[in-house]
Amino acid sequence: MAARPNEIVSKKDLLAQVWPDVTVEEGSLRFHIANLRKALGDGRDGARYIATLTGRGYCFVAPVSRVDGQNRVQSEVAVSYPQANLPSRLIRMVGRTDDTIALSTQLARTRFVTVVGAGGVGKTTVAVAVGHDLIEAFAGAVHFVDLGALSDPSLVATTVASMLGLPLQSDDPTSGLVAYLAHKRILLVLDTCEHVIDAAADLAARIFATAPQAHLLATSREPLQVEGEYIYKLEPLLCAPGDQDLAPSVAQSFPATQLFLERAAASGARLDLQDADAAIVAAICRKLDGVPLAIELAAGRVASYGLQKTAELLDERLTLLWPGQRTAPPRQKTLQATLDWSYGLLSELERHLLRRLAVFVGHFSIDAVLDVVTSATIDDALVFGAIDSLVAKSMIAARPAGATMRYRLLDTTRAYALQLDVDDAELESLAERHAAHYLRWLEETRAEWPTLSSAVQRSLHLAGLANVRAALDWCFGPDGNTEVGVRLAVAAAPVFLSMSLLAECHRWTAQAVLALGDTTGGGLEEMRLQAAMGVSLMFTRGGKDAARVALNRSLAIADRRGDALDQLQILGPLQMFHLRRGEFKSALHYAERCSVIAGTLEDSVSTTLAHSLMGISLHLNGELDRAQTAVEAALRHGPRSDRTTTNYLGFEGRILASAILARTLWLQGHPERARDRALLTIKDAEVLNHPLTLSIALVWAISVFLWVGDLNNAEEHIDRLFSRAEFHSLGPYLALGRGFKGELAIRRGNASSGVESLRSCLAELHAAPYELLTTPLNMAFIQGLASTGRSAEALSLIDETIRQVEANGDLCYMPELLRVKGSHVLAASRADGDEEAELCFRRSLELSNRQG
Repeated sequence: MAARPNEIVSKKDLLAQVWPDVTVEEGSLRFHIANLRKALGDGRDGARYIATLTGRGYCFVAPVSRVDGQNRVQSEVAVSYPQANLPSRLIRMVGRTDDTIALSTQLARTRFVTVVGAGGVGKTTVAVAVGHDLIEAFAGAVHFVDLGALSDPSLVATTVASMLGLPLQSDDPTSGLVAYLAHKRILLVLDTCEHVIDAAADLAARIFATAPQAHLLATSREPLQVEGEYIYKLEPLLCAPGDQDLAPSVAQSFPATQLFLERAAASGARLDLQDADAAIVAAICRKLDGVPLAIELAAGRVASYGLQKTAELLDERLTLLWPGQRTAPPRQKTLQATLDWSYGLLSELERHLLRRLAVFVGHFSIDAVLDVVTSATIDDALVFGAIDSLVAKSMIAARPAGATMRYRLLDTTRAYALQLDVDDAELESLAERHAAHYLRWLEETRAEWPTLSSAVQRSLHLAGLANVRAALDWCFGPDGNTEVGVRLAVAAAPVFLSMSLLAECHRWTAQAVLALGDTTGGGLEEMRLQAAMGVSLMFTRGGKDAARVALNRSLAIADRRGDALDQLQILGPLQMFHLRRGEFKSALHYAERCSVIAGTLEDSVSTTLAHSLMGISLHLNGELDRAQTAVEAALRHGPRSDRTTTNYLGFEGRILASAILARTLWLQGHPERARDRALLTIKDAEVLNHPLTLSIALVWAISVFLWVGDLNNAEEHIDRLFSRAEFHSLGPYLALGRGFKGELAIRRGNASSGVESLRSCLAELHAAPYELLTTPLNMAFIQGLASTGRSAEALSLIDETIRQVEANGDLCYMPELLRVKGSHVLAASRADGDEEAELCFRRSLELSNRQG
């Protein structure tokens, strides 16, 4: 009509030009004319565009100007289609900007893209946003078709035609629709294709093949798998890591956290995100795998339950029935409905396999599937096919891991599968096979663990750790198998130690020791359990007798067995135990025994361990030159091997050697070299990504920073020590952190505050007992007492500390203690003070020269 302004265009001509190959009734024409008038604003404020001449046709009566080129083409396209038909886009879409840009770009290149992802991941939201972004590019010809409400696949083509305002009278609606689109530039958004996938795939393939200007954007939980399709996998939102140092500002930079906070606020919750809250929100988002629908539903509960209780509810049992928005499609009103929808689309074999796969926690391999969940009645080839199909349907997540693939059920999917009906006998059989599989896996990879010296190298092996925990839970549960549980705990203990999961190591080794029978006690299994339990107790609870008993029991079994490597691996923890109790002379005895045994093994890791242990004992004993020789030897031997001591000692021995070298350099009069070595020690420990090893590096390095007067570095690393010690339940290290804070305060002139911190810290360390560093803390305490005018108390503490050093053997501190005593005696102005002070100074100088 616009091409023939002020002319009467008959109904017959209009039908022939707009729908040349389709039979359309006049009623449909009247419908579109009415919509066109509405779109143009015909009749508004007296404006007229289209006039009806009864019985003759229609006339375009508004002024018309003609343009050439691209603008003319776009105008023709615009008037050939109804107004863009799209749901409203979200006012703010979180974390999907890159996805929408990538999809728009890919559509321009390939014309046909299917957005694939799990239920609730946001496929529709992203597709709608892309449609809105491309309205101008398609001159308004963007149409959204929701196939989710269809129950009959034969209605797919008819539904698409109806959304285009195209009534089809043919028995073959697909052919009519394809013919109509043959020369049209249009973007069709086909949403929720999975339950009518065959019909949707057929229609999409025919449109793509015969309509070169038509573009297709489909959403589905599985690919359409037809010619021309480009599959775009929509991943969950990125979640903040499980880092104990997570700052609120960092947490809020992750889209999952942003979405949670926005939806919580929208539901009426008021969250002032502090450090602790940031970690809770991040944990909730990780628990929900970054799935937007799940995050929105959980965030909506915060106003009712509070943040902490919401997190607890998720930990107790993932809630699938929390309601969502009233306006959401039925399949997305709850997680239960979303998963019901997906489950209903599975074959019987896929449903059977999904129910059984819920036995796995976290990642699993295809070998684990074949070993645990298959049965004699199901061919392996069928299992492979079903796994592929479940991955394609977004019920299982898959990711490459080296040359293999790792699979996992999202936590929401697993929670759903666990509530499905499974026979009790079948559940018990699954749990037993699951435990047996991960026992075999740990035993088969035992030789590999000592060679894994970094978190990156360990990552593939650690993927099974969640399943090991689940298997241990079942084994020691009411219906479990304690015999398998004992073997599993033995095999898992080195893994827990290498990950600094000390509380967990203690829990399972203690439970396994209790489960040992008369026939299994006193053997290899008990030796390994007692050793691991002793190490974990030593680092989490200090020098309690329980750790001593466990380590001595383990050594007794090792001595009886006569295996040198077993003896060495238990002597190391025993030496550390006595060091931590302040029994430095006994510790030196164990270090010397380690050296003798290591000399018979001709093994670089054993040699490194022996040198490290000798180094710290000699250092504390005041034999600085020998200590330096020992720790430098440890550092020379260490890099030659990829093996590590963390599996039995609980930390990396080379890092301890490096830290002791830093302290030795300070005592020998090289403050700059000492500071540089301390910083290098921390850097090397960070590379290992082993929390306990890093904590040990921090403890010793902080003492160097305080000695050399680098108070800013001291403060920074004290804060780091606090966060790691708290996160990993390292009780004595928390107390040390408070003591270091007190010493720092005294050195900065706030003696009153520092004295109280040190008093509290020392009381806690004595109670542990943890005496490894109480002497230097006492020296800081003495300085604080003197600064606050309590000279008599300070002098009394000096005398007591000197007596303890002489008795226990940490003689490296004696020269400084004697110097400090001499200064205090002089300051006291006693009658015989000059003579006593001179004696202290002489002894201090003699010892300093002797120690080097």
